[in-house]
Amino acid sequence: MLIRTNSNGFDHGIPSEITSRAAFEGRRDLLKLWASGAAGAALASYAARDARAMGGLAKLPGGKSAVSGANVMEKLTDYKDASTYNNFYEFGTDKADPAKNAHTLITKPWTVEITGAVKKPGKMGIEELLKVSGMEERIYRFRCVEGWSMVIPWVGYSLAELIKKVEPLGNAKYVEFITMADAKQMPGLRNGSLDFPYVEGLRMDEAMHPLTMLAFGMYGEVLPNQNGAPLRLMSPWKYGFKGGKSIVQIRFTEKEPRTSWNKAAPQEYGFFSNVNPTVDHPRWSQATERRIGDEGGLFAKKRKTLMFNGYEAQVGQLYAGMDLKKFY
Repeated sequence: MLIRTNSNGFDHGIPSEITSRAAFEGRRDLLKLWASGAAGAALASYAARDARAMGGLAKLPGGKSAVSGANVMEKLTDYKDASTYNNFYEFGTDKADPAKNAHTLITKPWTVEITGAVKKPGKMGIEELLKVSGMEERIYRFRCVEGWSMVIPWVGYSLAELIKKVEPLGNAKYVEFITMADAKQMPGLRNGSLDFPYVEGLRMDEAMHPLTMLAFGMYGEVLPNQNGAPLRLMSPWKYGFKGGKSIVQIRFTEKEPRTSWNKAAPQEYGFFSNVNPTVDHPRWSQATERRIGDEGGLFAKKRKTLMFNGYEAQVGQLYAGMDLKKFY
């Protein structure tokens, strides 16, 4: 059912002056780290989160996640960088275009349609989606196929919670994510860069993995439009383009969905798109990456890219026995 937004709901309003639960728990976790002698990079990360100027959006705090591997103790990317250096072709192909153009996106009311092989198809308003499970903050590495990376604190919950609620049928082998495509709101649709709407997909076991997340916020606030408001997908062991933004339909299918970049350039973008430093993109190496915000900018020393973006212990078993150079 569609539940309309009220003045106290999922608005992009003025943030509260009250310390959020996420900030409070962050400080508590930091004290524990100091006691164990493992504060290191976490100090700068958590301290900066409280000190930095955020986007001035509505607060969306999340509690500490119990999911294994859900929080990396690395310096957070500055909010300004994370919200102004984006790929969101619906608003333009330059990295700065989404932040300049996405103000035209209308995020309320917002409805997501659940379709396909499920017992409980239907439409869910954003407020109903927000109540499916408790909000958690998860600090994930984010790796773009182009070779740049970030560390971002997302707010949301495991996609598995929504999947269990709608009860997929036995023949549901994949989950397809269809995003908004409205030329009136999204000027980038007119440039013909892709066949819109943007479509992504996951195998069912990938979608059900606890790390796969429906994200409604980041840095303790609701998502900025340019980052995929009001909800997006996040699978941290996959390249960033797998994270469909501004989702309007979730469809359960028996056959593997034809995803946007795989259709546009199948020789370059496979369905799985797992971060893999041993499998190069046809036009560049994937062995290293540039962390946005590192001192030195474009000339900063590159980092070695980690298998599955550093989440191999959590997700490697999903691909046991598969030829990862063939199924890239």
